[in-house]
Amino acid sequence: MFLSGFKRFGQALLVLLSAYTAAFLLLAALPSDGVLARYGNPELGLSPEQLQEIRAVYGIDELLSVRYLKSFGSFLQGDLGYSVQSGVKVADLLAQALPATLLLAGLGLLGALVLALIIAVAASYNRGGIVSSFFRNLPPLFVSLPVFWVGIVFIQIFSFKLGLVPAIGATETQALVLPVLTLMIPIAAPLAQVFLRSIDDVNRLPFVRVVETRGATQSWVLWRNVIPNALLPVLTVAGVLFGELVGGAIVTETVFGRTGLGSLTAQAVANRDTPVLLAVVVIVAAVYVVINFLVDLIYPILDPRLRNSAANSRDAVQKPMPIAVPGEELA
Repeated sequence: MFLSGFKRFGQALLVLLSAYTAAFLLLAALPSDGVLARYGNPELGLSPEQLQEIRAVYGIDELLSVRYLKSFGSFLQGDLGYSVQSGVKVADLLAQALPATLLLAGLGLLGALVLALIIAVAASYNRGGIVSSFFRNLPPLFVSLPVFWVGIVFIQIFSFKLGLVPAIGATETQALVLPVLTLMIPIAAPLAQVFLRSIDDVNRLPFVRVVETRGATQSWVLWRNVIPNALLPVLTVAGVLFGELVGGAIVTETVFGRTGLGSLTAQAVANRDTPVLLAVVVIVAAVYVVINFLVDLIYPILDPRLRNSAANSRDAVQKPMPIAVPGEELA
């Protein structure tokens, strides 16, 4: 188990290195840079020599390999550089913006999990009926809805039409309602799809028939036997989707005018502020890697079968959890 955790840690570092390298090369390939965007305006009256001095301060004219090594070494030391646009430390900008984005993404994931559970459970009752068919068709619909479009529709309905959530002058709690709902919808869709597929797979296992023949009700079988066995794939997908949630939160913050990584990224793109953009990419990748690394570590805790050796675990995963029958205790 220790070697497996060490291997996953090495893979996480490799993903971060790849993300940093790809982002650095793509940003370096841009036809212009933040210095020209910020100081190249003729109205500022800067001479070519002065512009060259500013570019030298930021190291823009150095060889690409030299810039990469210097930038990477600074990142390893926690120095993310300075914003070309504002001159403020990028680390300070991220420290101000990141908590709001993580809060929004965390609440969005929690709401998406609850919504996915509701959809999956409702679709599992009376399979083949109208209600079940309705809930089974919701995830494909939710997947097709763009985040920005959902946000605009929610603003129009809940703020302008119904007046339930103020568009201007809202409290911190009120200002979170619509962005969280906007994030919940598209993320709940794949979670519900995986949950439904997993529930269907568990329902086909022989132990479910055994419980039903002993007189267990549909609700008992679903909550005590099927759902516990169907949760692990959902946990894996939730960890993967959290990285997308952070990216989705950036779009959502832009739509709702919230302060966070969204507004910071939008400003950096407009100003071609490459140090900020590079830091945002690395931070989002780091959040994605850390969440998935934690999910991998939590897996064996939630399912003791996975604590076995790799050879035995493949067979153990095919076995269901202990059968729970009305009137009997779990083994």
